[in-house]
Amino acid sequence: MVFRVLELFSGIGGMHYAFKYAQLDGEIVAALDVNTVANAVYAHNYGSNLVKTRNIQSLSVKEVTKLQANMLLMSPPCQPHTRQGLQRDTEDKRSDALTHLCGLIPECQNLQYILMENVKGFESSQARNQFIESLERSGFHWREFILTPTQFNVPNTRYRYYCIARKGADFPFAGDKIWEEMPGAIAQNQALSQIAEIVEENVSADFLVPDDVLTKRVLVMDIIHPAQSRSMCFTKGYTHYTEGTGSAYTPLSEDESHRIFELVKEIDTSNKDAPKSEKILQQRLDLLHQVKLRYFTPREVARLMSFPEDFEFPPETTNRQKYRLLGNSINVKVVGELIKLLTIK
Repeated sequence: MVFRVLELFSGIGGMHYAFKYAQLDGEIVAALDVNTVANAVYAHNYGSNLVKTRNIQSLSVKEVTKLQANMLLMSPPCQPHTRQGLQRDTEDKRSDALTHLCGLIPECQNLQYILMENVKGFESSQARNQFIESLERSGFHWREFILTPTQFNVPNTRYRYYCIARKGADFPFAGDKIWEEMPGAIAQNQALSQIAEIVEENVSADFLVPDDVLTKRVLVMDIIHPAQSRSMCFTKGYTHYTEGTGSAYTPLSEDESHRIFELVKEIDTSNKDAPKSEKILQQRLDLLHQVKLRYFTPREVARLMSFPEDFEFPPETTNRQKYRLLGNSINVKVVGELIKLLTIK
């Protein structure tokens, strides 16, 4: 089969790169998203003919039929289901697009394959139930997963919900559970890559953690060393918020940085009952500077999300925008492997 792929909530093109990763015969026939900044990035990498700034609720059966799309790849808004959000589920207006698609899918006879990604937590939502009901009404076989890139040799933790669905032959593995590993689990037998493998050389001092953050927040930061094989999930708030938005990097070994942090703690302990003098504060800051702590660059974050080296941002995209867009995107390798699984005979 030649695949004609409709990419919805297309963002910066993660699903497009995942389809290319899967090396299937076919093409993306259209990509739709409401975010104009994301669409500019998509157009920069794939040309402006594919991507359209469109509200998904305006998509019609007639348009999908005209495109002759037989595969649907999508990553609907996760905010209605996130731990930090209000978890209003289908009552959240950002769920309206998915609700619209649940009504559309049964009417689109050409659709044979669907892959959907969302945040962990979606699996227990009303929106998930609505989506599964739509698949069953349409005659799809479906399977659900909660997976993270560390299961695919990528040193980044990013647990996400995935659903793959297809018409015709059922999948050759059980469907009575949410899979927390790939069937066969071959990927988990590989050694994880080290962070040193994705780090850029000669990174600008602009990425150093600012002094005010070093002074007040460094002890709550997740700090990664070159020989480690892990990093936190990067969110759209990376660099803007300190805690829970992604890891920071030091070129020092774990032992070297531990020694410095022990000296910092000694200063804190010996002066805990008295206001610190300017001299002591400076002494503490000078020690912290030795850690050379910096944020991961957008290129490094893109690598941890398995985007290829030829992926680029347009020159006008700010670092803040890059982090937001990457934080809202997908892991290309994980989705690419799932597309292979979706289409396996």
